[in-house]
Amino acid sequence: MSEGPDDELLFTYGTLQFAEVQLDTFGRIVAGEGDTLPCYTIDYTEITDQRVVDVSGLSVHPVIRHTGNPLDKVVGKVLHVTLDEIDAADEYEVQLYRRERVMLGSGRSAWVYVG
Repeated sequence: MSEGPDDELLFTYGTLQFAEVQLDTFGRIVAGEGDTLPCYTIDYTEITDQRVVDVSGLSVHPVIRHTGNPLDKVVGKVLHVTLDEIDAADEYEVQLYRRERVMLGSGRSAWVYVG
């Protein structure tokens, strides 16, 4: 998919890939394609925000952390979203996560939520 002038790229590796979460968060199913995030690994954490648990259907969510090891990588999907949708994703993600700009395996720059 080609990127539009107003597109932001958001790398997702967990519940933001779920259709029901995208519909609740963005009001639409978001186009995306596979990519990787090198030098990161996935852990899991308990989510206590009942709204997020209700939307995702899960009380344990993945959370990534930077390792610096080039052998580590997280497999996920890049979503093409608007700035307003980035704001909506910020609202969906609990305080445990923070949004950072990263370089993906494809060489593209994207936002991602890290622990």
